[in-house]
Amino acid sequence: MRTDSSLDLPLVGLAALFLGSGTLHLVRPQVFESIVPPQLPQARKVVEVSGVAEIACGLGLLHPKTRRIAGLASAALLVGVFPANVQMSVDAGKRANRKRTAKSAGFFAGTLARLPMQWPMIKVALRAGKKSDA
Repeated sequence: MRTDSSLDLPLVGLAALFLGSGTLHLVRPQVFESIVPPQLPQARKVVEVSGVAEIACGLGLLHPKTRRIAGLASAALLVGVFPANVQMSVDAGKRANRKRTAKSAGFFAGTLARLPMQWPMIKVALRAGKKSDA
């Protein structure tokens, strides 16, 4: 039976993804600036804030006392960044069509494969956000 203090592989994996991605947002923000929707001002600031949010969610998922709120925040963050992931795929598709190289086509395929992976990550986050009956 799962308790609020138990960690399982999907939860640790989600935390690791958030920690890695959040760190990359802060170390190499220029990688992410192009996928910030143009309606949002100050793309660099948006990237930095989302990186800090990812790190906070990742750390919060690892600790039983913060897991519930971190799970809910993680689910909201994953929903919130989905448009940027779609934009990344659109841009990668245009680049692959223009360059016509195996590398650009592979990157495009990877961005497309990533999109449906948001749903299982959201499910893990929501599960972490629920109170256990144990």
